[in-house]
Amino acid sequence: MNIIKTDIEGVVILEPRVFKDDRGYFMESFSKKLFESEVCKTEFVQDNESKSSYGVLRGLHFQKPPYAQSKLVRVVKGSVLDVAVDIRKGSPTFGKHISVELTEGNKRQFFVPRGFAHGFVVLSEEVIFQYKCDNFYAPQHEGALAWDDTELGIDWKISQDKVILSEKDMNHPVLSDAEWLFDYNEKLY
Repeated sequence: MNIIKTDIEGVVILEPRVFKDDRGYFMESFSKKLFESEVCKTEFVQDNESKSSYGVLRGLHFQKPPYAQSKLVRVVKGSVLDVAVDIRKGSPTFGKHISVELTEGNKRQFFVPRGFAHGFVVLSEEVIFQYKCDNFYAPQHEGALAWDDTELGIDWKISQDKVILSEKDMNHPVLSDAEWLFDYNEKLY
């Protein structure tokens, strides 16, 4: 597994070694031992999967403590642009984001630590998207930011008129108006 560090500490891209032959391919998609030695110590407790069509944008979501979540995400079928936004007040990279294209072909995975808002948009006709989470879903602790906050400067790689949102994702605050954010100096694990 190749671990690619990004410009924001803790946010990493993982590229598995893929062994191909005339029968297909084999890859190790997760190794706790390797993940903890190369990325961070964590205990994933919930796996989720979603299916979405072109233009569906989910995000930018997070959960507040004590239910904050780290996520390890990947695409099984199709492609997405996946985004992590640093929402830790006091962080040297506060308000900055990392985006990465995850596809069934590149088999990349994206680790989004606690203290970040996360979202993705579907770039292919449809996508099957998987998440490993290190805390359970807690709807009463949900938080989110507006996907189209101009101060974040996210290029979602599709035109805004093609974006498909849930009712809930249409009404999130921009970062400067968010009532609750993480504290960079507070331990999140």
